[in-house]
Amino acid sequence: MADITAADIRKLRELTGAGMSDVKKALVDHDGDFEKAKAWLREKGKAQVAKRAARSAANGLVESYLHRSDPQLPPTLGVLVELRCETDFVAKTEDFKQLARDLAQHIAAADPLYVSADQVPNEVLEAERRIYEAAAREEGKPEPAIAKIVDGRVNGYLKASVLLDQPWVKDGKVTIGSLLDRAGASLGEKIEVGRFSRFNIRQA
Repeated sequence: MADITAADIRKLRELTGAGMSDVKKALVDHDGDFEKAKAWLREKGKAQVAKRAARSAANGLVESYLHRSDPQLPPTLGVLVELRCETDFVAKTEDFKQLARDLAQHIAAADPLYVSADQVPNEVLEAERRIYEAAAREEGKPEPAIAKIVDGRVNGYLKASVLLDQPWVKDGKVTIGSLLDRAGASLGEKIEVGRFSRFNIRQA
């Protein structure tokens, strides 16, 4: 059996966001192999996410963030975000509060338009498709390739406009959706964004 240290457990926990007991079990069961333990935790996390999906996230908090371009000036950009969980116990934890702060700051920087892809109106997607199709033809793209090009550009639009699909501003390798899944696995509850509002005095 591999010699598993507290540093190993801490490192794997930081990489996966899984709970302490799950991390220790993964390392023990996989004889200290980090890659195998990480893969197992990710699969376990996916299963937990699927189980939590049907639960009701009826608690949570509203976080705010105000941005000043200059410390001597009043704020010109503000965000309100509703982060939901299952119990008030989790809502009071520092990890949950920090996640809400991170989300508010991300929304301020990334300016998403929707929480999830299913909130994007069909007419918006169709309008984007028409624009991308016309642009592809103007660029002289081969006709058989146009549909694939349009699909790729629509996916790019969703990645830029949908909060859950956006890369996290603090770590571009992680999407906001993955960040919430990781938090849910760590806290043991369904975690979701209810809604958000972003105010920018310069865009009013």
